[in-house]
Parts: sequence; structure tokens; C-alpha cells
Amino acid sequence: MPERISIIVPVFNEAATIAAVIARLQTIDLPAPREIIVINDGSSDGTRAALDRLTGQAPDIIVMHTIENRGKGHAVRLGFARATGSIVAIQDADLELDPAQLAELVGPILSRDTAVVFGSRFLGSRPEAPAITLAANRVLTWITNRIYRSQLTDMETCYKIMRTDVARSLPLTANRFDIEPEITAQLLRNGHRIQELPVRFSPRSRAAGKKIGWRDGLAAIAVLVRLRP
Repeated sequence: MPERISIIVPVFNEAATIAAVIARLQTIDLPAPREIIVINDGSSDGTRAALDRLTGQAPDIIVMHTIENRGKGHAVRLGFARATGSIVAIQDADLELDPAQLAELVGPILSRDTAVVFGSRFLGSRPEAPAITLAANRVLTWITNRIYRSQLTDMETCYKIMRTDVARSLPLTANRFDIEPEITAQLLRNGHRIQELPVRFSPRSRAAGKKIGWRDGLAAIAVLVRLRP
């Protein structure tokens, strides 16, 4: 069966960036054909109008709408279920991460070196992010490594890329940002080797639309503890 990359884009109130993200995903060089699955998670700004303008422009763009906001996890799970490709990748809609990096991230999967790749924001130079953000990510990753005996550097990364059959084998139930620790914990519990590759990112502030907060950090810890082996 030919390889194909399904790029899952969960989006909530990102009218300012969603069109640019999709345009970038359409034009970047990838080593396999792609489909772009956008899940509009009950946006209340102009996101739906922006997506409606794109609908029908290209056969590789699939747009799904939910009536109410259920959260990133719910959107990701819908995307996994809808994907027709052999590989799934998650791309946030806020342009913190340049989609061009997906080409390198899918490489080890296409070459059959591994079934799972995470793009780590902390393998390269120190990111230009607030100290509290860096500390929170490091604490959550440290807890993950302690519980699951792993050696990850960025558990919370958006860039989680894996074979579709692996993604669908995970009993995921998370609806919100707790999808990040849930995917990671389920992969490690099931014995999957996670290969990390460095990625660059440009973090945005809460004033610019960043949605994750300290309560999501507590929810992540709860998920990691609940799913411990």
C-alpha cells in the first residue's frame, strides 16, 4: 500500500492564522502524498468563515466542524478516525511550529526505522519561551520519564507523528490538552519506541491567543499517574 501522510489540524478560534497554516501545509515539500484534515472545534470567531472559503479548493483538504467546543483531544481523536493515510501527524493551527519541519520528522517512519517520532523543542538551543513555560514542560517531561522509564525531552510537544495503525491502537479518551500526556503514556505503556528529533518553534503569549494554562499542567500529571504501568 503506498504511503500517505494525514496531517490532523485541530483548530479553535484561530481565524487569524488558519488559512496561512493550511496554505503552508499545501505547499511544503513532503516525501509522500498528503491529506490535510482540519477539525474546527466549535470556533466562535471567524474560523469557520475562513475554512468555508477554502472548502472545495483542493481535494487534499478535508474540513470537519463540531457544533460545540469539545477540546483539542476530541478533535485529534476525530482526525485519527477520519485519516486515510498510513501515517498521521498533528499540526497546531497557531504557527508556533513551521509545518516545513514535518518532512524531516516523517523520514524515520517512512524508512521503517521507527513507528513513532516526536518533534522536541528542547533538543536544540534554548527556545525563546518564558521561563515558567520551560519549567512546566521540563517538570511534566521529568514526571513522564520517572513513571514510564523513558528518556524524552519534550512530552508536551504538538509534533507527535506515528503510523496510523499505532495511533488507532491507543485507547484514547482525552478531550482537551490532556491528549498530549495520554498519547505519550499509552505509547510507552504499549512498548513503542519514541524517536525524538529537534524542531524550532516560536512561542506566542496568552495575549496573542495561547490557550493552555496551569490547570492543564495539573490535568497532565493526573493522566500520567492514572495510566502508570
